[in-house]
Amino acid sequence: MPSKKNTKYLLLLILFFTYSFTFSQNATKFKVVLDAGHGGEDPGALKNGIKEKDVVLHVVLKIGKILEKYKDIEVIYTRKTDIFIGLRERANIANKAKANLFISVHCNGVKSTAARGTETFVMGMSRTDTNLDIAKKENGVIFLEKDYNEKYKGFDPNNPETLLGLKILQEEFLDQSISLASEIEKNFVKDNNRFSRGVKQQPIWVLDATVMPGVLIELGFVTHPVEGKYLNSEKGKEEMSESISNAIVSYKNNYFNGVVAERETVENATPTKADLNFENNNSDNSNKEKSNKTYYKVQISAGTKKLDTKPSNFKGLKNITVEKDKKLYKYFYGEETDLVACTKKLEEAKKKGYTSAYIVTFTN
Repeated sequence: MPSKKNTKYLLLLILFFTYSFTFSQNATKFKVVLDAGHGGEDPGALKNGIKEKDVVLHVVLKIGKILEKYKDIEVIYTRKTDIFIGLRERANIANKAKANLFISVHCNGVKSTAARGTETFVMGMSRTDTNLDIAKKENGVIFLEKDYNEKYKGFDPNNPETLLGLKILQEEFLDQSISLASEIEKNFVKDNNRFSRGVKQQPIWVLDATVMPGVLIELGFVTHPVEGKYLNSEKGKEEMSESISNAIVSYKNNYFNGVVAERETVENATPTKADLNFENNNSDNSNKEKSNKTYYKVQISAGTKKLDTKPSNFKGLKNITVEKDKKLYKYFYGEETDLVACTKKLEEAKKKGYTSAYIVTFTN
């Protein structure tokens, strides 16, 4: 049986992450942080008198004006004027606000005048560990609540086991970020007749440092003669801001107040040694009962495109299942009634390259 100390630690772990990360999801208002890239002495991409910092600020202010019409949406800006804000401060603004969503708006610019198209980025999973380190060292507000010592006595946010819950949350947030990014790109094509370069994953610092679903939008290339002119026009700014706003509202309707139910994976994530010992000691007596109530799968990926579950699509892994959750297809490896057996499946998946895979518990 788990010791009283381990049980107390686990309860504190669940309490901490429930309070810190699901509080804002249950709040009355949906908080959106709008981040206009660059600013001040940092103009961003430049071409033919077009400055990225100006275009994105105008678009962000238009997005905010649209969203502020909704009584249940609160808009927070990283900047509303032509000033420079460091990346760390942009992330801190979002984290301190306990925001539900982070939207960073940019424009592209390259030497070639032929490059064109929109693209939306989400957090690159190759930086998940870096994300945890940044959150721990530089965004201490995530962990340091008022009366922290009294509320979470004995709880150490620097403990690697404590950060496990944060990692699971970040990976779950990635699914939601992909969903939003896909909606934004779809709107750009359908409503604005833009050319889309798609949704991409990259290790972008400001996304890595914010602990909430978020995207970085590239509206297009200011260096393209036609696209740049469109982005700098009032018509272009209005249309792009409308498409982004519609995607945000759609996201809110799909996920806000529905996120907490998915947070069950925090306490049901990769088991600790105490969990494994408990499972081994009780497997003979409880497996029959558990098989009718609980089973475990390894989530290896998620996306908006439905794939055939054949091994060739999943690095040779067999027994792949797929479930649709709103607009996302979630792919799972294996199905076990025993947590220890599922842990072995998790190890297999990670050896195949699914380094961000994690265990999900299904009940009934």
